[in-house]
Amino acid sequence: MPRTARIDIPGLLHHVIVRGINRADIFLGEDDKALFTERLAKLLVTTDTDCLAWSLMTNHFHLLLRPRTTKLAVLMRRLLTGYAVVFNLRHHRSGHLFQNRYKSIVCQEDAYLLELVRYIHLNPLRAGLVDSLDDLDTYAWSGHAVNMGNSSLDGQQSDEILEMFARKKQIARQKYRRFIAYGFAMGKRNELVGGGLRRSRKLDGAEGFEAYDERILGSGDFVEQLWQETGDLEAPESAMPLPELAREITRIFDIELTALLQGSRRKELIEARGVLCFIATRKIGMSGVVVAKTLNISRSGVLVAARRGEAIYAKFPELHKLVSTNQPNHLRPL
Repeated sequence: MPRTARIDIPGLLHHVIVRGINRADIFLGEDDKALFTERLAKLLVTTDTDCLAWSLMTNHFHLLLRPRTTKLAVLMRRLLTGYAVVFNLRHHRSGHLFQNRYKSIVCQEDAYLLELVRYIHLNPLRAGLVDSLDDLDTYAWSGHAVNMGNSSLDGQQSDEILEMFARKKQIARQKYRRFIAYGFAMGKRNELVGGGLRRSRKLDGAEGFEAYDERILGSGDFVEQLWQETGDLEAPESAMPLPELAREITRIFDIELTALLQGSRRKELIEARGVLCFIATRKIGMSGVVVAKTLNISRSGVLVAARRGEAIYAKFPELHKLVSTNQPNHLRPL
């Protein structure tokens, strides 16, 4: 399956995860970590990128970045390439150091910023690299120590995070630390790094369906807003195009395509329209905005029709074939 294009727009918050190739170690000692953080700090400044959280593990690392004027890809290319070259020289090795593609998730800042700061900064404690929260307070290879005033990293926006807890820095640090401690008691938060289906997709309940995207951590509205900004309003790569899907549905229901698109209230057309909305949005992952525009109805109308179409879809095995062979792997049922 072709790779999905990154969403790389300055001003967005990105959770970046980079792993060693074949999960091999990328830091063999503190000298390596010092080299990496020195390079990271310089690049944060020169590329005008905010760092809100970070942690270095053994075979991977996490960064929470907000590029202001430069694309994320510029910083990451320079960071990974430069570090890999020096690492190979230092340790008399050759070949790739990192997996061939780092993972970057665009995050809805208002909803997830503090949760991600906590998740990323707790990684060394959860992994056993430190024994306690007291040790994490002074762990040199995480942004938590910077927030606690025990370390520093040029480019880390520690004040921005602390100001969310209190105006006075001492009180802010106390509240921030309690926030971190509470997060450790909550256990691992897989929903913050899982696939798009787990993060954004809601198929049941009164809230109805929300748009989702494996590249985005955020609400359905946030997902669709980014689709509009990037012009990425069509179905994910390798999914059946909407016009072809509509034609297939009219064939199965033995109706005219023009009738399907004209808003007739005939029962068979209402059912076919519902099936189209259900398959397009909830099976293939198309934008509700695009489907609404095609059918000349409102986005809420698409949601209502999709709920109606779900029951009808279950009765027509022939409809299942429309998604079983055309659906991208990341959209297939878990």
